[in-house]
Amino acid sequence: MSYTTRFANLTDKENLLELYKRVSKIIGGIARTESEITETYIINNLKKSINNGICLVIDQPNGDKIIAEIHCYKLPPSVFDHILSELTIVVDPEYQNQGLGTLLFNSLLKHIENNRTDILRVELIARESNVKAITFYEKLGFKIEGRFERRIDNKTENFEADIPMAWFNKNYTPQNITAMTADSLSAESTRIC
Repeated sequence: MSYTTRFANLTDKENLLELYKRVSKIIGGIARTESEITETYIINNLKKSINNGICLVIDQPNGDKIIAEIHCYKLPPSVFDHILSELTIVVDPEYQNQGLGTLLFNSLLKHIENNRTDILRVELIARESNVKAITFYEKLGFKIEGRFERRIDNKTENFEADIPMAWFNKNYTPQNITAMTADSLSAESTRIC
């Protein structure tokens, strides 16, 4: 089966709501429980990602539902303008272990390298018990940056750490340097004339 990614749009909200609800039923699938997956939550993430980040989806071949999604976006204040954060990836339980997560991540990171030179780093957080995901992220080039001890309440009188990870864009170009270079060139050409 051949799958492709596309950029999400606001008309995807119902399909994304259904996808997130399916994934949230799996223990450890995502941090939110099924009752926490609301239309408001989906629309909020979708708008932030479309306006200030990236949201990619994979449609079911010959179908009418979304089977996988990844999104991330910039956080305020402006000192974080070089970062895409709040990364979340979901793959429909029926389509897991078919390479869709890899396809989404590769598409996301390639898009950032080729089209978002304003982005230096992409951040995500994984719970420490999700060793499979952490290993997967490391294979993609993400680096572990520490531990948030006892951040996850498993609701079983046990806590576990969250593991912050980051990927760095090799094609990052600082925006203030680009602006300074353009201003310098403009000033230089004014002096020459």
